[in-house]
Amino acid sequence: MADTVILGAGIVGVSTAYYLSKHQPGDTIHLVESSPELFASASGNAGGFLARDWFGTGVSSLAAVSFDEHKRLAELHDGASKWGYSRSTSLSYTAASQTRGKKSQRGEDWLRYGTSRANAAAGCASDGFDGRGVLPPWLRCEDGDTVRPIGDDRTTAQVDPFKLCHFLLKQCLERGVHLSQPAKAIAIRKDVRDELSSVRIADTLSSTETDIPCTRLIITAGFSPEIFSRVGGQIYVAGLNTDAIPLPKLATEKPISQEAINELKKVAAKLLGPEGGAVDDLEVVREGLCFRPVTPYGTPIISRIDDEHLEEGIATRPGAAGGVFLAAGHGPWGISLSLGTGKVLAEMAQVRRVSADVSSLVMW
Repeated sequence: MADTVILGAGIVGVSTAYYLSKHQPGDTIHLVESSPELFASASGNAGGFLARDWFGTGVSSLAAVSFDEHKRLAELHDGASKWGYSRSTSLSYTAASQTRGKKSQRGEDWLRYGTSRANAAAGCASDGFDGRGVLPPWLRCEDGDTVRPIGDDRTTAQVDPFKLCHFLLKQCLERGVHLSQPAKAIAIRKDVRDELSSVRIADTLSSTETDIPCTRLIITAGFSPEIFSRVGGQIYVAGLNTDAIPLPKLATEKPISQEAINELKKVAAKLLGPEGGAVDDLEVVREGLCFRPVTPYGTPIISRIDDEHLEEGIATRPGAAGGVFLAAGHGPWGISLSLGTGKVLAEMAQVRRVSADVSSLVMW
């Protein structure tokens, strides 16, 4: 069985380890995470919104498989209580002041095409559908505001990704999967056939280095306006996307802007608080900043990397015995596509029948 090292223990990394460990001994799988805090970025702080059929053709098969896996795991392991899994109704809401004199645009376009969530929602106008009948009691809606349904409990759902990640990791560790954290890969080693044979891992606390057997290397290390209701009465509110913040070396070094947090609080009080924000009775239970990888074309990469694209002089064993694999670039859909990505990547690595058509997501 191929000794496997997974670089990156975020939601895609632990999902991959979870599905790999169903078909090979857990002690042949090794997760490596550089951050001193687990799930410190998008894997733990994202909204946790799931959708089944909101995707283009290249991702639609993967999205359906992933959505169904979220449902299956939740039913099998009581996900409602363990990680807040719940079916949901999705609405596009636009305040009347935002639609005056603006070009009509569907508020969910950011979800379908990867644009900024707030900018798209700001241009939404009514097209005859009325979502007020399913408006949640905690959301203020004034005369002239536009509300339209864009998804129901058959195609959208909600999770707390931080709790889901911890559940998946716990399952992996119970199966014997190893976790090195905080640690980083600093070198690879090859055998007499010039094939990948091990990865050198450095413990960033003790500065000790260890060579871990590895013939299969999987890279899942990744380097918004939305409001979601979660189980337990919590409301998740996120702000505008930006590419102006430099990417830190570690997820725990994220530079949270207090000015941006204060702006989010003002928006939340206006939309959720009594008297349109005149009274702020909301309690903030958690703050965070997410960095999420995107590709220029807006779809993720899920692929084995051909040996010809590796460093010169490095090869990998053929078939299920080895290989270098990459899963990255999920953009705003990392949580929704996580289980499907982990499942398909495990199948790809172990040369089993793949559950989803990801042919358009393969590199080269």
